[in-house]
Amino acid sequence: MSSLHNPSMAASQKLYAALFHVLLLSLFPLNAKSSARTQAEALLQWKSTLSFSPPPLSSWSRSNLNNLCKWTAVSCSSTSRTVSQINLGSRNITGTLAHFNFTPFTDLTRFEIQSNNVNGAIPSAIGSLSKLTHLDLSVNFFEGSIPVEISQLTELQYLSLYNNNLSGIIPFQLANLPKVRHLDLGANYLENPDWSKFSMPSLEYLSFFLNELTAEFPHFITNCRNLTFLDLSLNKFTGQIPELVFTNLGKLEALNLYNNSFQGPLSSNISKLSNLKNISLQNNLLSGQIPESIGSISGLQIVELFSNSFQGNIPSSIGHLKHLEKLDLRMNALNSTIPPELGLCTNLTYLALADNQLSGELPLSLSNLAKIADMGLSENSLSGEISPTLLSNWTELISLQVQNNLFSGNIPPEIGKLTMLQYLFLYNNTFSGSIPPEIGNLKELLSLDLSGNQLSGPLPSTLWNLANLQTLNLFSNNINGKIPPEVGNLTMLQILDLNTNQLHGELPQTISNIASLTSINLFGNNLSGSIPSDFGSLGSNDLTGRIPAELGNLSMLFKLNLSNNHLTGEVPQSLTSLKGLESLDLSDNKLTGKISKELGSYEKLSSLDLSHNNLAAFSKINPQELLMAIQDCAVKEEDYHNAQQQTVASPQRITKRFLLVLSFRFVAY
Repeated sequence: MSSLHNPSMAASQKLYAALFHVLLLSLFPLNAKSSARTQAEALLQWKSTLSFSPPPLSSWSRSNLNNLCKWTAVSCSSTSRTVSQINLGSRNITGTLAHFNFTPFTDLTRFEIQSNNVNGAIPSAIGSLSKLTHLDLSVNFFEGSIPVEISQLTELQYLSLYNNNLSGIIPFQLANLPKVRHLDLGANYLENPDWSKFSMPSLEYLSFFLNELTAEFPHFITNCRNLTFLDLSLNKFTGQIPELVFTNLGKLEALNLYNNSFQGPLSSNISKLSNLKNISLQNNLLSGQIPESIGSISGLQIVELFSNSFQGNIPSSIGHLKHLEKLDLRMNALNSTIPPELGLCTNLTYLALADNQLSGELPLSLSNLAKIADMGLSENSLSGEISPTLLSNWTELISLQVQNNLFSGNIPPEIGKLTMLQYLFLYNNTFSGSIPPEIGNLKELLSLDLSGNQLSGPLPSTLWNLANLQTLNLFSNNINGKIPPEVGNLTMLQILDLNTNQLHGELPQTISNIASLTSINLFGNNLSGSIPSDFGSLGSNDLTGRIPAELGNLSMLFKLNLSNNHLTGEVPQSLTSLKGLESLDLSDNKLTGKISKELGSYEKLSSLDLSHNNLAAFSKINPQELLMAIQDCAVKEEDYHNAQQQTVASPQRITKRFLLVLSFRFVAY
């Protein structure tokens, strides 16, 4: 019988033919498209289009073409000896991916070029990397839309496009990536897709942080039951936080929804997020009470609910949170007392309850907060004395802010134990007695504000030991005595405000040592004598003599007020050197001479008052010309109770709001 009619023999012949074909292929090199040499040439071609800050990729060279697997940032497969990983993160690379040939890299599993200066579009050819499991293009300058072809990378587990300039609609085809566990599209300009087409149940990490996303909470997220990290913050989401977030996402460890417009109450089912360590819901429109059930999430470390509309009590159950490190409930409408149970949170380092409607005294149990570094209780109706016991145990404090309350009594001398303190704000209370000399122990202090109290007595001599002090506000008290020469020791001082007290005597010449001074206010005292060659606001005193020309050396000065004194002579020409000056008030003196045209050279001046003097006509300029010369000035908003002393980011340009007050005694021109 012939083999044609023998099925067994025919099968054997086919098998032999197949084996021969495999053997034949093994005698030839791999296809050139995926050879190590082709990959090396592709990388060299791409490198030639890039620029580097040192060190360059010196191992990437044609002379080293046969050692691809030893090139910097390149790893190879142990079996195929072709490239499996490229990791070029944080190498100061500038360029694009436009000239990167993805085709030869058939075995590539990781492509990581994060934290560089790579720009341009993400090429659609990236979708050919079929074995890719990790793609990290974060912290670059990629622009344009996310290519739909990324959805072809079905082995992908990690995708980060964080912090680029990507825009357009998020491709719903990303839902075709069934293995993705980490998806970070944060810090771009991305817009809403059709969320109903999304389903990514394998997600463990999801961030849409800082984009242009709107409308309600994306429903598909409530089915991502493996999520441990969720960040939708800094978008424009609205509506309520779905109940399913609290009942379905029990593995969540971090929930960041801040800076949106979420509204409604915070669900009592929050307790079902039993693994939660960090909850950040600040800057939304949430209302109602903070649920007591929050105290059952035993692992909570950070609770940020500030800048909402929460009302009612601070939950006493928060005392159960033994691992709590940060509690920020400021800028709400909470109207209870401070629960003593807060003292059980002994790991607390940051407590912010400012700008609520809290009342009552500070519980002594807060003395247990031995690790506290930032304490903010300002803008409430808290009252009573601050116990020395509290201050004795808060030795780790860096910032203590209890301003704008109803605290009374003396400032305890135990304040001197807070030797790490940098910011001490006790202003606008009813503290009385003298400033304790122990305050001189606070050598790290940068800003001290005790203004708006009922403090009396002289300035303690130890005050001048605070060599790092930048802001000293003691105005609106009953402080008496003289300003001693030691004030010149405060060489870092930028703002000195002692106005509206009972200080007397002459100003010490040593005040000229404070070259960094930008603002000084001493008005409303009983100071006498001549003006030292220095500073700012000395209105409503009994100062005599001439305005010293040395004032023109204070290049950082932005406010000068010498009004309502007995100053004589001419306005020094040197004042025109103060290019940063924003406010100049020389009114109600006995100044003479002509007003210089160069007064119009102040680029930032927004207020000028020369009225009620004996100044003569303008020199070669009329008042209208002077106004025109300085009408395009910027307003700077100063808040002396802001520890940062920050200028408004975009100063408002003005014309009509410019204040120009000139004496009616000018001789006609």
